[in-house]
Amino acid sequence: MLLAFASIFLCGIVVTYVANADSYKQKLDNLSTEKESLNKKVKELTKQINEKTDQQKQTEEKLNSEIASLNTSKNELNIKLENAEREKTSLLSKVDSLTAVTKDFYQTNDKQAELLKTTLAELNKVQKEQAENRTELDKVLTNLNEKKNVIDLLEEEKRGLMEQKVQLQDKIDMMLNPGRRTAKTSSLTPKKAPVQPAPTTGLDVAVQGTVTAVDLKNSMASVSVGKNEGVKEGMKFHVTRGDEFICDIQIIDVEAGEAIGVLELVQKQPQVGDIVTTNL
Repeated sequence: MLLAFASIFLCGIVVTYVANADSYKQKLDNLSTEKESLNKKVKELTKQINEKTDQQKQTEEKLNSEIASLNTSKNELNIKLENAEREKTSLLSKVDSLTAVTKDFYQTNDKQAELLKTTLAELNKVQKEQAENRTELDKVLTNLNEKKNVIDLLEEEKRGLMEQKVQLQDKIDMMLNPGRRTAKTSSLTPKKAPVQPAPTTGLDVAVQGTVTAVDLKNSMASVSVGKNEGVKEGMKFHVTRGDEFICDIQIIDVEAGEAIGVLELVQKQPQVGDIVTTNL
């Protein structure tokens, strides 16, 4: 009975072992299959990892290259920025300088405008004074011509009285010495009519000469042309020195080869040798 029990127990163990062996073999097969599948997956994953690693390296290399390029661009931009800053500083300095110059220019312009305004006012004043002086001079010339006419009339009367005196002296001599007839000739100059001032209009042909004498005290001067050149009283000569206008001379007395006049519109003192002409 023990033997039978042992046989049964042994059979049970064998059956259990066989069953377990089949189960383990099936598990081993399954594990082998899973291992192969896992190995394939590992290989695929390794391949993917390697590919990813290569891609990462390429990406890193590309990024490093781009970073290097960007660093180079950054350095260039920094240099340009520094240059721009220096140029900005220089331009700001120039702007400040130009601002100062512009300010000075406007100040100078204002001063010149004020000076021009003052000069114009003085010029208007001088022109007004010249007009007044010209009017006064015209009155003086008129009075002078009138006085000259009076003097000419007085000289004419004087000559008449002298002739009468000579005639009376002849009569007295004849009465005192009846047998003696004395013929006396008068040494007086021929009678002449009062001089009238000549018109001041310009001539068709300019009369030109030079200043021969200057009397600044009486504002008078003489010129080297006279009646022989067609100069008449009342004519006006313009005095120049090179291209510079000096003054005018209003003629009041004329001789054969010389004339005397009054200075007008005097810009500078006339000198002997200055050119005089009726037309500028």
